[in-house]
Amino acid sequence: MSDLQPVLIAGQWKAADASGTFQADNPATKQPLPAQYPISTWQDCEAVLSAADEAFKALSQLPPERIAEFLTRYAELIDANADELCAIANAESGLPVSPRLKDVELPRTSNQLRTAAAAAVERSWKQATIDTKANIRAYFAPLGPVCVFGPNNFPFAFGGASGGDFAAAIASGNPVIAKANPSCPGTTLALAKLAFQAVQETDLPPATLQLFYHCNYDDGAKLVSDPRIGATAYTGSRRAGLVLKEAADKHGKPIYLELSSVNPVVILPGALKERGDKLVDEFTGSCLMGAGQFCTNPGLVLVIDGAESQAFVTGTAAKFAAAPVGTLLTKNVETGLTVAFQTLKEAGAQQLAGGAPGAGTGYSHANTLLKVDAAKFLTDPLVFQTEAFGNGSLIVVAQGLAEAIAVIDSLEGNLTGCVYSDTQGSDDAAYAQLEPHLRVKVGRLLNDKMPTGVAVSPAMNHGGPFPATGHPAFTAVGIPAALVRFGMLQCFDNVRAARLPAELQDKNPTGKTWRLIDGNWTTGDVAG
Repeated sequence: MSDLQPVLIAGQWKAADASGTFQADNPATKQPLPAQYPISTWQDCEAVLSAADEAFKALSQLPPERIAEFLTRYAELIDANADELCAIANAESGLPVSPRLKDVELPRTSNQLRTAAAAAVERSWKQATIDTKANIRAYFAPLGPVCVFGPNNFPFAFGGASGGDFAAAIASGNPVIAKANPSCPGTTLALAKLAFQAVQETDLPPATLQLFYHCNYDDGAKLVSDPRIGATAYTGSRRAGLVLKEAADKHGKPIYLELSSVNPVVILPGALKERGDKLVDEFTGSCLMGAGQFCTNPGLVLVIDGAESQAFVTGTAAKFAAAPVGTLLTKNVETGLTVAFQTLKEAGAQQLAGGAPGAGTGYSHANTLLKVDAAKFLTDPLVFQTEAFGNGSLIVVAQGLAEAIAVIDSLEGNLTGCVYSDTQGSDDAAYAQLEPHLRVKVGRLLNDKMPTGVAVSPAMNHGGPFPATGHPAFTAVGIPAALVRFGMLQCFDNVRAARLPAELQDKNPTGKTWRLIDGNWTTGDVAG
């Protein structure tokens, strides 16, 4: 197996201890790409865990400025190698180089790293809390090695060796074990090479980043529950994520999962009457963008029956039928989309457009729009919330506001939820009744805006109640909030001043770090 791509363990690129091999496909051609990658055995997992444990001990003793230096250098290397990275990602994902990869996702990725670097230096994410009267002080410190499982729909911005979870884990002082997605192993390898170059140039512990590509389910479950693991971050399928969650939960290990979301969009009657044609275009563009392969894709639209909603349904079906068909990421996405639509139709949904695999270049599926009455939806809401990951959506038609609210009450947790309403106020009363029901079902509530964009903002919540994620306080986007997931709350009671970490000593360590001192947030020193 000497022709296999190497794994990165303990600062060494080496041959994996492999039980088998795999290749990624080019989704646009349906042909396997030439590089072969190993399926690691537990021996590799054991090696990365041991090395990560040692790296954690060394990394936690380094000043945040050193970690920030690494993140900044890595961002520079990503920007400098944009053409090569985008070419590899394009071959493995079918996502266009421009504008998607080179102009949007890659700059977002390097920006996330720089933002994480700034947060590491500024240190407010540690939430230092000082009670001078009781002489008790607490803050968030690094938790331990973090295993990051990356998805395939955002190979840079959510990748195991480059994305938001990676950046947050490193910025909070933890080494990362990167698990590549089997659909984009070459992209992850190329990024890991740059990350390891930055590790060497900034003299961080060699196992600050390690990489393996694949393992069996049992070894993955064993990995996330190992005593040496601090936490796991996972973005991917609900089925695989729940296997990992069960294992981690059984052993009390934090695991942050992004799993499944239909992202309901509610369009109230006044909005349709005011700008129905515009909403047809807006929804169609959002749903079919990137062949619908966004975790925030609007997969369920709720309207109230009437002439305007009927026109919206008819107009949207025509737009879906006429729109170009995009390439899907993998054969599994194509198959999963076909199965999901069939499940919805067997449950009673009516097909208005599309319905069959193919119709595009490579792995693809016709743009598909389905419709169901709310009364039928409510007979089996879990089945009608089957996630169709790709270029399709389900319209639910309610007979009045009360039935629409009943549909919302039956929803699982979601990443996002949106309400469109009339700008002149005719929908305000309906909004006031409906919003409290939707608010508790979603992590991010939007008004008059489709959910597909996820801004890299400190205020962003890219999370939500289960099964959108494994924890309602989770966010995979938004610094500094994303860093706290990988922190351990440490309390110091009557500890001598010189023995306290810098963030808890009387003098503010940076002059800019926000700390809660005797009930007041301040960047000042503890008063003498």
